[in-house]
Amino acid sequence: MTYVMESRADIIINCAAYTNVDGCESHQDEAYLTNAVGARNLAAASESIGAKLLHISTDYVFEGNQPEAHREYDLPNPISVYGKTKLAGEEYVRQCCSRWYIVRTAWLYGHEGKNFVKTMMRLGREKGMVTVVNDQRGNPTNAEDLAYHILKIAAGEEYGIYHCTGKGECSWYDFACKIMEYARINAKIIPCTSDEYPSPTKRPANSSLDHMMLRLTVGDQMRDWKQALKYFIDNHKE
Repeated sequence: MTYVMESRADIIINCAAYTNVDGCESHQDEAYLTNAVGARNLAAASESIGAKLLHISTDYVFEGNQPEAHREYDLPNPISVYGKTKLAGEEYVRQCCSRWYIVRTAWLYGHEGKNFVKTMMRLGREKGMVTVVNDQRGNPTNAEDLAYHILKIAAGEEYGIYHCTGKGECSWYDFACKIMEYARINAKIIPCTSDEYPSPTKRPANSSLDHMMLRLTVGDQMRDWKQALKYFIDNHKE
């Protein structure tokens, strides 16, 4: 944190995280070190230089057993190591920094790095058939939309917790079907249940997020998830 403390930054955005959900289950110490202790250190350093801190968090802080979308005031109850360590990071930010924003997002995809959209397109072309769970619901989010809102939030003084995802919700199966449709890939998508798709991590059944804080403050210009996905695929160069 020496670099942060020696800087003259007015705003610090923490995008660092251990995001391998299954990996967190088998590497709990590393996950806690990055997602919780790292956030604590950055929050303390931000406070020491009088900087605002915007911390990126996740839908996985919720258990996901309610039928409606989660609002910012709903009580978190994570069911995975990833969610628990990210919630711990949120709590450290709130304790150690007086000027903070926490931005929770979900099902994120963009032009850089690995993500569900790229994986589905690759598997669809290579195998022609993909099996995808159909009993987990959430909000696909274009990274460009998230970045735009992060800058809007950080530029103001409306501190607190924000939910920032694509508008509308779907299952992973619905998401995969739209990816193939927009990418014009002739692949068969087979729905399955979470029980049929073995994983070391229990995932929320419904992790959809409501954008109440955006609506009440800087404005909610997040696109519908289908519109944002089509734009991404139409403009993505592999």
